[in-house]
Amino acid sequence: MKFHMIAGGPKPVAPFSHAVETDGFVFVTGQMPDTPATPGVLPDGVVAQTRAVMENLRVVLAGLGLGFEHIVMTRIYLTRFSQDYAAMNDTYRSYFPPDRLPARTCVGVTGLAYDALIEIDLVCRRP
Repeated sequence: MKFHMIAGGPKPVAPFSHAVETDGFVFVTGQMPDTPATPGVLPDGVVAQTRAVMENLRVVLAGLGLGFEHIVMTRIYLTRFSQDYAAMNDTYRSYFPPDRLPARTCVGVTGLAYDALIEIDLVCRRP
């Protein structure tokens, strides 16, 4: 197994690697909607937070030589599921071609680090 910490990547909120790789699969830790420059500072609303999470995921994937086209599955965690599900979906969908949507699980949770509204983790496969 390879344990990856991406230079210039998001600051971890707990003791974990940005990603762990084994047998061609890459498991990317759930990302928060802050930025590497301002850890713990979150944008307002689920649309802005979804974009921030996706950009953090893009940074981690780029550091691994991967992109969104390598995503096999996503898991999305929302603290205000009923309120934010539709807006999150619209924003999330914009990152993928319509015929290349990863498998996905989306669940409502009672809380996330930094009191974030959303967190997303990934499973990728190296080509």
